[in-house]
Amino acid sequence: MAPLPPEHTDPITQVEAEVDPGQPEGQSLPPASANAMEEYYQLQQNLLLTTLAFTGVIFVSAWLAYSLPIALNYLIGACGGVVYLRMLAKSVANIGRGSSRLGSGRLALVVGLVLVATQWQQLQVVPVFLGFLTYKGALIAYTLWTAVLPDSPLGSSQSPGSP
Repeated sequence: MAPLPPEHTDPITQVEAEVDPGQPEGQSLPPASANAMEEYYQLQQNLLLTTLAFTGVIFVSAWLAYSLPIALNYLIGACGGVVYLRMLAKSVANIGRGSSRLGSGRLALVVGLVLVATQWQQLQVVPVFLGFLTYKGALIAYTLWTAVLPDSPLGSSQSPGSP
């Protein structure tokens, strides 16, 4: 019997031969392209600026509607939310780069903020917690903004071909 021509080889064997045998399975992610990381950093900056804008508007509104101490409580929580957002962004940027740490630092930030707000007599829990959640409101607003107006300067982080 004559041997098979080269185009009739087993495709599974051919794929296995192309995989680097020295690379452990599951850790062979390709490096992020420079363009994708640039878009990610632009998105990160836009989210941070949106959160800061929300924080400023809500701080002034809380000051006018309630009092300065309540507005300052809100501002403390909002600062914690901004720090949390930065930590989350840094963690997302390191996905697939060998970092196996979980978000224990972020969880400690939330727990520490709530503990300080409950134990310190001058702080009120509700304004601090609502201030912390400001980044979530900014995320929702940014997402809606980019969905409605994808070509606006605020939503410029999307690729030109995306819907």
